[in-house]
Amino acid sequence: MKRLDRLTTTELSAWVQQAKTNAEYGKVIDRIPQLAKAYPSWFAVHICCKSGKTISFGDTACFFPLMSVIKTFSLLYLLEHLGAETVFRWIGVQPSDAPFNSLEQLVSDRGRPRNPMINSGAITLADKLPGKDANQRTFLFCQWLNQLAGCQLSLDEVMLASVRLTRSAANEAIANYLAEAGYLESLEITLDTYEQICCISGRVEDLALLGKLLACENSGLSSQNRRIVNAVMLTCGLYEASAEFAVRIGLPMKSGIGGGLVAIVPGEGAIACYSPALDNIGNPVGAIAFVEALAQELQLSVFG
Repeated sequence: MKRLDRLTTTELSAWVQQAKTNAEYGKVIDRIPQLAKAYPSWFAVHICCKSGKTISFGDTACFFPLMSVIKTFSLLYLLEHLGAETVFRWIGVQPSDAPFNSLEQLVSDRGRPRNPMINSGAITLADKLPGKDANQRTFLFCQWLNQLAGCQLSLDEVMLASVRLTRSAANEAIANYLAEAGYLESLEITLDTYEQICCISGRVEDLALLGKLLACENSGLSSQNRRIVNAVMLTCGLYEASAEFAVRIGLPMKSGIGGGLVAIVPGEGAIACYSPALDNIGNPVGAIAFVEALAQELQLSVFG
């Protein structure tokens, strides 16, 4: 039996309590009114194993937007549809030590997004999604994910309205700069697409099913593209804290300001958490504490 398969809900319960204690040091984001409604004490975990075994615990009925976690899957989607050579003409794979919405980073890199896990890279890829407008792009992308992973994601219109109401000035500045540098075809459609895909929402089980796509062989996906996405997650998925957690945890991971976190255990399964209290970088405190405890206890690091 694999290591993740051996887990019991009793063990999970202890680690969840520890994680919830850690979450008290975080803060729910207040820039987007709809996100600000989340309780900092909410915590959910769902683990999908290769064998088909699943295990979940906590506030698993919570419905939340994937926000930046979706960046992982827009990269996968475009790699599958357009190929790595094309995708990496638009973006790099270098880690960034600047905040995820840094315009200064983009300017210093002369308009070429450093990686797809920060906003400049994800906005660039939003411009390339198949579809004639933002609605169609989001629909096709969401449909592809649901069919491939067997999950039930949907666009949260209330969340999207809240995001539009408080559109990020940093994202507008990044998009303007990208357009000037020739990376975007349509500024408005691109920003609309980016905001929509960030509001694709689901429960922690849906996020674990998405993660399983990257953890296990899948006849619908290229193994090479899975490896690329996992590598970029490991080095860039937690923004400027990525290197620190590659050392401490050693798993490909991606976080979002909505409180979602997915961790990939290659060949074994995926761990998804929901914990809306964030640290000052934008990573969910409780979720990272939980995955760190689990990874150390079960020796899950990809580095052996």
